[in-house]
Amino acid sequence: MTDITQITDLIKEQAAHVDKVRQEVNKVLVGQEKLLDRLLIALLSGGHILLEGVPGLAKTTAVQTLSAALGIDFKRISFTPDLLPADVIGTMVYNPKDATFTAHEGPVFTNLLLADEINRAPAKVQSALLEAMQEHCVTIGSKTTALPEPFLVMATQNPIEQEGTYPLPEAQVDRFMMKCVITYPNKDDERRIMNRFTRKHVNTVQNVLSAKEIFEMRDTLDQVYCDEKVGDYILDIVFATREPDKYNLDLKDQIEYGASPRATLFLNIAARANAMLNGRAYATPQDVKEIAYDVLRHRIVLTYEAEAEELTSEDIIAKILNEIPVP
Repeated sequence: MTDITQITDLIKEQAAHVDKVRQEVNKVLVGQEKLLDRLLIALLSGGHILLEGVPGLAKTTAVQTLSAALGIDFKRISFTPDLLPADVIGTMVYNPKDATFTAHEGPVFTNLLLADEINRAPAKVQSALLEAMQEHCVTIGSKTTALPEPFLVMATQNPIEQEGTYPLPEAQVDRFMMKCVITYPNKDDERRIMNRFTRKHVNTVQNVLSAKEIFEMRDTLDQVYCDEKVGDYILDIVFATREPDKYNLDLKDQIEYGASPRATLFLNIAARANAMLNGRAYATPQDVKEIAYDVLRHRIVLTYEAEAEELTSEDIIAKILNEIPVP
């Protein structure tokens, strides 16, 4: 195993590349440091991310700006009620000259896919992304084709306007590594937004990171250490959502379904990625706590009683994190 000092030096060297990405994104994005951190964690770990927030909070802008700072291919799909699966993954096109069919690849064949307003498309279109998100390949006709690497889906959805929207299938929601809820900017940030975007001058974002460097950082992430005690802490958090009684938590009547095994995997990976962004070669319980809300909030299904009491999954997570002993 590589010496932890060498890994730390390598992480600090690669952190310089990440800082360049931050600087470029911040030319356009004002505030939203947490959002940028989550996007970078998704990039490092190869997980998909769902961004939820009211209109006008720069969800789409954040993803577009990040793609401009990366040396990878980027495409955008605006999900609408009349969208078809073929509009996402592609279809077979008939050539009358030689009476053959050829595969026409859809916009999913890219490195970074922005699925804008993903909950506006019907379930069959949303499900068309399932194979792509999980297997990183797409089947068109009888042919299965691998997607370019790296491949990330960054989706946005509006939580307040429910008319003309379709709830995401549970199977698809679980495939998102994180669900990041974006809130309104504070007054100082909104003043900066007003001063910056009420003029015609537009800052140009430079390409400062290549696909090769992304893969190198992912290789480094594999070497970030996660102690067995931190692993046990992750397991306790996840199992507390399924069997709260065993952890002396009065949550049995509030949780319909707990977090899936993907939550365990993603908490481990995201905690190590968070440590890496902070220049450390080892994950701590604090890394787990920082990322827990984004990994778990969409994986806990509440009971009718909990919804009647106006509880949220964040309330459940907060109680679990407060009660589970930290190693």
